[in-house]
Amino acid sequence: MREKALLINLKTVVLATVLLSTGTMVSQKKNKKDKDKTEQAADSLKTSKGKKYDDLIKQGTFKKGLFNTIQVKTDLYLEINDSLFQREFLVVNKISNVPMTINEQGLNRGMNYENKIITFHKDLVAKKVWVKSSVPNVSSPTGDAITASVNANFSESIIEVFDIETKNNDSTSIVIKANKVFDGKQKSFNDVLSNIGLSGSVKSELSYIESVKTFPKNIVVKSQLTTSVFEDGIAISVTLGVTSNIILLDKVPMQPRFADKRVGYFSEKHWYFSDDQQAMREKELITRWRLEPKKEDLEKYKNGELVEPKKPIVYYIDPSTPKQWRSYIIQGVRDWQIAFEKAGFKNAVIAKEPTDEDTDFDIDDVRYSVITYVASQKSNAMGPAVVDPRSGEIIESDIIWWHNVMTSLHSWMRIQTGAIDPKARGNKFSDEHMGEAIRFVSSHEVGHTFGLKHNMGASFAYDVESLRSPDFTAKMGGTAPSIMDYARYNYIAQPEDHVETITPKIGEYDKYAIEWGYRWYANENEEHTALNTLITKHQNDPIYFYGEQQGADSTIDPRSQSEDLGNDAMKAGEYGLKNLKRVVSNILDWTYDKDESYFGTGNLYIGAIGQWNLYNYHVLSNLGGIYLNPTVHGDNKASYVAVPAEIQKRAVAYLLKNTLTLPQWLFFNPILDKTNPLKDTPVGPYEYTPYTLARELQYGFLYSMLSDERLLRITENELFQRNETKENVFTVTQLFKTLRQNIFASTIQNKSLTILERLTQKNYVDVLIVSTNKLFEKTEPKKTIEIHENLNMPQLCDYLDNSKMARNINQSAMKRVSEVTSDKKGELNQVLQLLKSKRNIGNQETKNHYFDLIQRIERALNNTL
Repeated sequence: MREKALLINLKTVVLATVLLSTGTMVSQKKNKKDKDKTEQAADSLKTSKGKKYDDLIKQGTFKKGLFNTIQVKTDLYLEINDSLFQREFLVVNKISNVPMTINEQGLNRGMNYENKIITFHKDLVAKKVWVKSSVPNVSSPTGDAITASVNANFSESIIEVFDIETKNNDSTSIVIKANKVFDGKQKSFNDVLSNIGLSGSVKSELSYIESVKTFPKNIVVKSQLTTSVFEDGIAISVTLGVTSNIILLDKVPMQPRFADKRVGYFSEKHWYFSDDQQAMREKELITRWRLEPKKEDLEKYKNGELVEPKKPIVYYIDPSTPKQWRSYIIQGVRDWQIAFEKAGFKNAVIAKEPTDEDTDFDIDDVRYSVITYVASQKSNAMGPAVVDPRSGEIIESDIIWWHNVMTSLHSWMRIQTGAIDPKARGNKFSDEHMGEAIRFVSSHEVGHTFGLKHNMGASFAYDVESLRSPDFTAKMGGTAPSIMDYARYNYIAQPEDHVETITPKIGEYDKYAIEWGYRWYANENEEHTALNTLITKHQNDPIYFYGEQQGADSTIDPRSQSEDLGNDAMKAGEYGLKNLKRVVSNILDWTYDKDESYFGTGNLYIGAIGQWNLYNYHVLSNLGGIYLNPTVHGDNKASYVAVPAEIQKRAVAYLLKNTLTLPQWLFFNPILDKTNPLKDTPVGPYEYTPYTLARELQYGFLYSMLSDERLLRITENELFQRNETKENVFTVTQLFKTLRQNIFASTIQNKSLTILERLTQKNYVDVLIVSTNKLFEKTEPKKTIEIHENLNMPQLCDYLDNSKMARNINQSAMKRVSEVTSDKKGELNQVLQLLKSKRNIGNQETKNHYFDLIQRIERALNNTL
């Protein structure tokens, strides 16, 4: 093989030598030949098809815009001016309407599902227009040698081709027939079925282009696309309304602003190459609107005066929004004015209803940012944005507002504030009370459309006791220094505290983050210095702390959690449980509705159980927790700080008292004379019996408590704290000893066990067995984890869950040779020896229980590899 390769190389050298000797002549002939072909092709289009352009105009409907459009019956022609070739366009696809089959799956009008950069390339020789697409996330200086390599290694791809039908009369534009990319025949511009997760293909005979609008900088094409889905083996026809926007991007992108992990913005990754590097540099560009002062206001702006931006951010209210909620949604947008004033702009954010003056208004038109109201059973809201990936500039945003979001708000307020607020107790709230809740959600979602991520660490800035103070809550404006936290309502304040400001509002972190992201600077150097100075100024104040969102099952930093309040989860949980007891004792009265079923009662009851479950996990995250600080060189901060041992011990004490000892006031109470806990599902109410629910929730909790990752963090923290005194280190051995002494307290005291004590012991042992012996796969808690997720209080912005934790920390590799396996086996053996010594003590049920556990443990230890 090597000799053959050498022979081929020698032939190549000889051939190259011949070509070099004649290359100049061949090149000259080829260039002349190509030029002649191009001229001949141009003449051919001009002469033989010269009449066709005029004929198309006469036969069809002509509209002038970015692309002139000509509609001839069912055919759509686009006229592309020569100046637009090789310019960058952004294709933005949206859902315009859906049938019930799709609505039930959570796909609704206004949702954006596929964006891409495209360019058009004219080829007169082939009489074609080629469409290419690229991912414009790579840059290099124009004059650098490496730029040629960048262009070659990050080139465009051809995604579509059109025949050139004709030219206009002065040959400054060409015409293409564009039906196939909008009517579903081709997927190059709009692959709706793949993007929304439907299999199959578009049925072209049942699909068509509905309408076309063209404007100076964009074109809007609406289509009706049909496919089939199978339900119970029967094919059902499904037609989706889709809208494709093609937007002309600016030749010069907005000056990007680079992300800093100490401030929470969504971002676009970008790679930078240059000759003077020794390694490629990766940066992230924050997503933000282009807010700039007007030229005539530059000096005022620089001098600290508030000025109006050249182009404000405008949100339109969907006309299908019920009238009683419009003013609250608008106010939720306008509440951000105070934050943008910190960035030097007044009247930067406008929210309004479309009027007769907005003659071109169209919800699907990318020129309009719309708060879209969706008729659906889904209880959610979200605020995505259309972004220019070259710079991070937000071009447009559509907030999706599902009608049933009010069910979540109603549940949150009843459960979290019903104990202290009489307005939050009834089956239906006043418009004013619900309106204020809608205002809060509006502000939160609009914050996302400015580029802000969730700041789950904001609520940790407030001391728990301060949330019981009317003066503090009134002064600070709510439950956390950021409305971008999931700090819902004040469940800490007690009835005797008389706290009235219980709803989240725009806070100090929000103002700071908007100033950091939106203050305008004349040049990049000035910007870099000013932004670093701003962060340095606030870096030691917890009010300005940014805590990255974490996955519910992978929380490492207990400061950054969803749905929590205050800086002490144990104390917050105790106050929360006091109020929750008050709520549970009143559920039957609050949900009374003459001649109605007990569905509302059971639904509120399961929400209360979900709230208890939230407190459990808020506390649990302290066990094996690590404070993850976003740090940079020179700030003198530690990146990783173990949660102090004393806090971990308090967390275990709370959990033994309130979780591992199941609260009978919650699971066994008069409500059960009327209804079980009820979960509303697409197939109808789903009932949970209290014994089964309590057992499975506790099992799932124990499984998380004794997870390998958590125990590994405790072990690793012990390793790094080896120079600390014994009292300042919390170990896995201490954890197991404390749990065993409490869970088996009645066993140690030679008492007969209650049903709930036997339940907890079984859960504890089985969790250890599942963790150490994979032969017991059938007892793994898959179903339990699903139930736990269902019982959580509802969350907004679920679409953000894909970007949970920016820091991926590997702490679980090679678990078989870690201390975790030894610790768990050792604990099983300790329990086994205890049970053997007590096997003949207690009533018959207790003896049966011990016999069962002894057999389980012995089998697990014998079968463990």
